[in-house]
Amino acid sequence: MTTYTSRLGALRGAAPRWGGGRRVRRVAMLSVHTSPLHQPGTGDAGGMNVYIVELARRLAERDVEVEIFTRATTGGLPCEVELAPGVAVRHVDAGPYEGLAKEDLPAQLCAFTHGVMQAWAGQRPGYYDLVHSHYWLSGQVGWLAAQRWGVPLVHAMHTMAKVKNAALAEDDCPEPIARVIGETQIVAAADRLIANTDEEAGELARHYAAAPGKIAVVHPGVNLDRFRPGAAGPAGSGHGAGVAAAGPAGRAAARVRLGLPVDALVPLFVGRIQPLKAPDVLIRAVAVLLEQDPGLRDRLVVPVVGGPSGSGLAKPEALHKLAARLGVCDVVRFQPPVDQERLADWYRAATVLVMPSHSESFGLVAIEAQACGTPVIAAAVGGLSVAVRDGRTGLLVAGHDPRDYAAALRRFVDEPRLGDVLGEAAARHARDFGWDTAAANTAEVYAEAQYEHRRHLRSAHG
Repeated sequence: MTTYTSRLGALRGAAPRWGGGRRVRRVAMLSVHTSPLHQPGTGDAGGMNVYIVELARRLAERDVEVEIFTRATTGGLPCEVELAPGVAVRHVDAGPYEGLAKEDLPAQLCAFTHGVMQAWAGQRPGYYDLVHSHYWLSGQVGWLAAQRWGVPLVHAMHTMAKVKNAALAEDDCPEPIARVIGETQIVAAADRLIANTDEEAGELARHYAAAPGKIAVVHPGVNLDRFRPGAAGPAGSGHGAGVAAAGPAGRAAARVRLGLPVDALVPLFVGRIQPLKAPDVLIRAVAVLLEQDPGLRDRLVVPVVGGPSGSGLAKPEALHKLAARLGVCDVVRFQPPVDQERLADWYRAATVLVMPSHSESFGLVAIEAQACGTPVIAAAVGGLSVAVRDGRTGLLVAGHDPRDYAAALRRFVDEPRLGDVLGEAAARHARDFGWDTAAANTAEVYAEAQYEHRRHLRSAHG
């Protein structure tokens, strides 16, 4: 059986042991199409934004400085913004500030690369030790930057065109061949590829012929200080704060804060409104549930938290119209994206989070909800099979038939204690996914990449 580099839990707090010389001190992190400063759930901002912000913060706490290059999407932005001590965001002018779709960004990669090179030119030689790119657009820039600077390239796909195209939602648009070609080039050029799960590692090898030895599996993390059961505790109160308030008491308090009925059945959707995330499956499942049991209507509230994104922008009102056509407008509540603190309250208030996605490399939302003590009903796809333990912290559903999701929701009606039992296990499960561990494992990948890069350079020069 093929194995991949995996550092899960083995390096809690440990310093990277590879290196073979100077350690990685400063990383150029690239996020072309979405800024870490943007609100997750809006536009193209989502789990990747959270990933970059949290990882960068934790790397900085490990004395690895991070500079995040992203495209300026508003005029008058400062060239550099401090996100946290040791973490800076650099805005690069590349194309018009507004109205540029993600599909149009490949034409601006030369301009973005020029901006990155200009920033580098103002620094002393050897300023950056490594490039870490996120998503294929950033990988194209990272490939050139790493080669020009003579440093290793570490790349995280986050999603892959071939995987997405194999699991398209109805009426969704396939990823273009240019992206497939670009991803293939990045896989060949990268010194290390970070995959969220073993399944994603296998997809890299199977679809893109990635060498197994340069794939490292590092699970993303969750902010355990922010996402935890019960009411939010005082700042700096640690991972265990609020655990005593988990269960019915914590859920009731969150519902009061959000204006939700305390005794309601609340299946929650959180994410960008696009076919890939399949919020329509939840809406259809709710219609099936009410058809089977009309008496539930008086105590059913279905919050949909997020905004249109990606291919969902073509028909931004489609989900509202679907709810109207199915006659469930009275139970569905559409909520705009919210900040992380408010989002934690939505998780706490929910009976269950529903994630019917057609494809997920991991599914950070699932771990965030579980960290708050809320179980998850999820499609058995991609990383969701790792994020959710079927029958223990939630329920995995094969396929996207709304009747199957309705049956899963029905269990929370018929078994009133199910949510609490699964939720307690979910909170314990989520504690294994702290960002400190993810950062430690990522730092180890950096050290390995640097070691291998230098070894290859020495071999090339005899």
